[in-house]
Amino acid sequence: MPTDPVISRDAITATYALIRPHIRRTPVIEIDGQDFGLGDVRLTFKLESLQHTGVFKTRGAFTNLLTRDVPGVGIAAASGGNHGAAVAYAAMKLGIPARIFMLEISSPAKIQRIRDYGAHLVVHGDRYADALAACDTWLSSSGALSVHAFDQRETMLGQGTVGLELEAQAPELEALLVAVGGGGLIGGIASWYQRRIPVIGVEPEGAPTLTRALAAGEPVDAEASGIAADSLAPPRVGTAVFPIARRNVAQVVLVTDEAILQAQQALWDVLRMVIEPGGAAPFAALLSGRYAPPAGSHVGVVLCGGNTTAVRFDP
Repeated sequence: MPTDPVISRDAITATYALIRPHIRRTPVIEIDGQDFGLGDVRLTFKLESLQHTGVFKTRGAFTNLLTRDVPGVGIAAASGGNHGAAVAYAAMKLGIPARIFMLEISSPAKIQRIRDYGAHLVVHGDRYADALAACDTWLSSSGALSVHAFDQRETMLGQGTVGLELEAQAPELEALLVAVGGGGLIGGIASWYQRRIPVIGVEPEGAPTLTRALAAGEPVDAEASGIAADSLAPPRVGTAVFPIARRNVAQVVLVTDEAILQAQQALWDVLRMVIEPGGAAPFAALLSGRYAPPAGSHVGVVLCGGNTTAVRFDP
């Protein structure tokens, strides 16, 4: 894998044409910031929580399986949950055997999704690094194809199609907030926008992977804890992601677990939308004031996942 991959808009456009029959063109909704007590600001939410499997990662999963040579033994992936569900879904749809390695702390909703998609599920360890090590062992012994959650060009190409769709749906955006874990989503989206608008990364304080990398000048280990640990807490940002982020991401802000919970609650109270902690992190940056847009501006927020059991519907 190149250490400094340049992902062009043309490549993302070609990827979109390939995966479009397999994904949803997720909607956007425009909201007056006053509805959330944010004053004179317009908000556009990109609802990737309505994507197949409830998360944007389905785009990258299909890109990998449709553009790479898949051996008969199939594929394998390590995941906190969302990537595993997306890979399992894409494999099911394309008739490919899949083995998914997940964390013991993964959301029960995500674990059940993977089981429903028919993948072989292995639950191992309480950190992403544990699941990744177990997955790597299986890859070495089996010859299966690795589908990495973020540090893969094909993955970032797929995630970049979120930006392609969003620009067509909301061309007047003046800034865009995107969650950061390993960086595949922001790497793809920032490659699409290429600084034509500021793309702002948002990380939990308990998992500052890109923040630490930017400070160090290279990917370095960061703590991996907090409410969004199953989706935004790999040991470090991707090596292929980092140069893209350094080139095309305007800034990165950190949010607390409390702010994420408040964002989840506000999204439910105002919009009746159920968003998982990692998906609510970008909105938490706005709601908590960690990112304060100029008055009168139009800000996009990617709500990237909805896989949570936070809301239960009892009879």
